[in-house]
Amino acid sequence: MGDFDPFAARVFRGNAFVAAVGCATREILNPATLEKEGEIAQATPALVEEVAVEALAAQAEWKKVNGKTRAALLHRIADSIEQTDFHDVAKLMTLEMGKPYPEAEGELYNVAPAFRYFAEIARDDGGKVAGTTQYGSFQYAVYEPYGVSVHIMPFNFPILLMSWTVAASLAAGNACIVKPAEATSLCTLKFMEHFGKTLPPGLISCLTGGAETAQALIRSENTHAVAFTGSVDAGRAVNVACAERFKPCVIEAGGNDPMVISDQADIDQAVAGTVTSAFHLSGQICTSSERIFVHESVHDAFVEKLAAAAGDLRIGNGLEKAEIGPLVSEAARSRVMGLVDGAIAAGATLVRGGRVPPGHNTGWFYEPTVLTGVTPDMAIMNQEIFGPVAPVCKVASFEEGLQLANASRFGLGACVFTTDLKEAMRAAEILEAGMVWVNNPLIDNDALPFGGRKNSGIGRELGRHGLDAFRQSKMVIIDHEPVIHDWWYPYPDDAFYKQR
Repeated sequence: MGDFDPFAARVFRGNAFVAAVGCATREILNPATLEKEGEIAQATPALVEEVAVEALAAQAEWKKVNGKTRAALLHRIADSIEQTDFHDVAKLMTLEMGKPYPEAEGELYNVAPAFRYFAEIARDDGGKVAGTTQYGSFQYAVYEPYGVSVHIMPFNFPILLMSWTVAASLAAGNACIVKPAEATSLCTLKFMEHFGKTLPPGLISCLTGGAETAQALIRSENTHAVAFTGSVDAGRAVNVACAERFKPCVIEAGGNDPMVISDQADIDQAVAGTVTSAFHLSGQICTSSERIFVHESVHDAFVEKLAAAAGDLRIGNGLEKAEIGPLVSEAARSRVMGLVDGAIAAGATLVRGGRVPPGHNTGWFYEPTVLTGVTPDMAIMNQEIFGPVAPVCKVASFEEGLQLANASRFGLGACVFTTDLKEAMRAAEILEAGMVWVNNPLIDNDALPFGGRKNSGIGRELGRHGLDAFRQSKMVIIDHEPVIHDWWYPYPDDAFYKQR
């Protein structure tokens, strides 16, 4: 396989890091220091097609592998991941996109279980035998792989989110081609070593590049399913490209997630949960809480404690002792600043933050920010912020908070804090979101479906739904004893229409 060199601008194909001949390159800059950390290739349509052909050839053999053996290989991938100290990949992730190192390590600790889960669930259910509609006929459905799946990944959880869909796709019998976010291509390439020492060559590849590379992968006649996580606009473009080719896709397109704080909430617990759900990874999580509706009777106390807690968070390089690292790019920070400034201009009050932190003029840092006096019509309440901002809107009742939570074109996740079981059940029933968290935001489960409604996407990852996204059904009817049935042609004369 050879050693991985972050400055070599190679791709991963055939279980090796290979020069991307004829491809342009792009520098990868550290968002905290603006220093160069590596260089990646911009895979061309020609390279995409070469790799897709290789993947399809590998998949032709992989689909013949029995479920038990396939599961064993996926468990070996999990073993390889768990036997690694994660340092090299975690450090690259921090250098590339600024994630605090403990969070990079934490992400990697959650990867192996996904491979173990899909290894077992895929061989647990390979089809269904139905009650027959005709005596002597064996009638059943089987699940089969699509062929080659494409995985277009985001920068915020580059390895974990990739593994959710790659593990499911491999378990279903597909080959996989990963197109990582440009900002996290180095750590993704480095992670490919786990596959290279375990799987047959060609079964998983990693091609770096931008939107042109992604579109070439979708357009290829040698790819057959797509998994995408990213922005709404990019997700829409992927969905359209797939629809034009009748190519199935799973799209997770982000959100503008609400949080509702009841007057029955444990305020200290709600503040701690909000600090995490709004500011974790500098707010660059698709399920970050970005619209916070607080009951008027606890609003002032909540805002005061939230602002104090936000002020206690340490800002700095992800390799230092810091909870808040930089945003991934200058453009990302500029967008967040524009939304905050626009909210203030529209009448919101800045309680904490709202600026580049003193002493951090190099890199794309932004202080954890708390706004109050925010109204539902403001742009900041209707767009995905993707930054460390907590906009707080005062509401007169828990019910009003739920209604405003649903008044959105997004529907990924929703959080609620309450100690009233009736309120918790009410929220779980009526919130228009793919996931609802009560008193415990941002948690996921390999066995439960992850995905959104409305503009937040289509399809589901994880759980049985996540496996079914990468396999297709085939109905089979077998009559073991040939019979001429009475409904076959020709019809008897007395079956035809008679004038009455």
